[in-house]
Amino acid sequence: MSLNVIFLGTAGSVPTPKRSLPAILIQRKGEQIMFDCGEGVQRQMIKAKAGFHKKMKIFITHMHGDHILGLPGLLQTMALLDRERNLDIYGPPGIKRFLEGIRETVQFVLTFPVEVHEIHKAGIICEEEEYYVQAVWANHIIPSLAYALIEKPRPGKFYPEKAKALGIPEGPLWSKLQHGRKIKLSNGRIIKPEDVTGPSRPGRKIVYTGDTRPFEGFAKFAFSADLLIHDATLDDEMIERAEEDGHSTPEQAAKNAKKAKVKQLILTHVSARYDDVSILLEQAKKIFRNTKVAEDFLKIEIPLSDV
Repeated sequence: MSLNVIFLGTAGSVPTPKRSLPAILIQRKGEQIMFDCGEGVQRQMIKAKAGFHKKMKIFITHMHGDHILGLPGLLQTMALLDRERNLDIYGPPGIKRFLEGIRETVQFVLTFPVEVHEIHKAGIICEEEEYYVQAVWANHIIPSLAYALIEKPRPGKFYPEKAKALGIPEGPLWSKLQHGRKIKLSNGRIIKPEDVTGPSRPGRKIVYTGDTRPFEGFAKFAFSADLLIHDATLDDEMIERAEEDGHSTPEQAAKNAKKAKVKQLILTHVSARYDDVSILLEQAKKIFRNTKVAEDFLKIEIPLSDV
């Protein structure tokens, strides 16, 4: 089952010829999950060949313009394309008022329902059958959230020979066991999934910091993530400015990645002052080798673990 992460926008605050404003799209089993929604995001989606009619959720980290001003344009584009499917939008307090203001002042008619979920406390803020999204309060200059998309554990590897030995006929009963459900045989015997499968296997985990300084508890929140997408707006020499503006440096991001034992680190929210990002990459790699600096339309596939 594929899980792709597409960086639609990787700039910080101001777009550049090479970088659009923050938006990260995760594609999973026909669903699209977006973190932040910078201006012009619908054009980036078109270039990335991402559809406008799929099941979709949008998670906004905070109420700064570079992270939310893409929402009005995206909603209007979807309406013009006659989207009918429900759209869920999650974000900090203020997101409802922002969207209500757009609806009241910009003349367009939505063709689909929009459900807005304001987040008031940390924890699991969205739960589906196969995954959930967890949020914590980050450390920016205004209330800002960091998000983790976490897949639930999958049933262990299925062993047909064990099923046959227990007299379970091949077909729907096998499928139920493979999907973690117990079954009842015609003789009344109950068979549990663990009778015919190996240990459960972990799902995948993607963490996105949004805009943030380092904060206590982050390593636990991001622990063992397959992918950590971390603010690295300014280089290490500008740490005082980063602190003042509520951002992180590559070294701080790399230390977080190392402490959290993540598999891969991607630096994003790159200041317009860096046409050449080699300094950001160099500073992070001194601490955490498996690091990249995001660029628009970078696509990363996160494989399933067989362990």
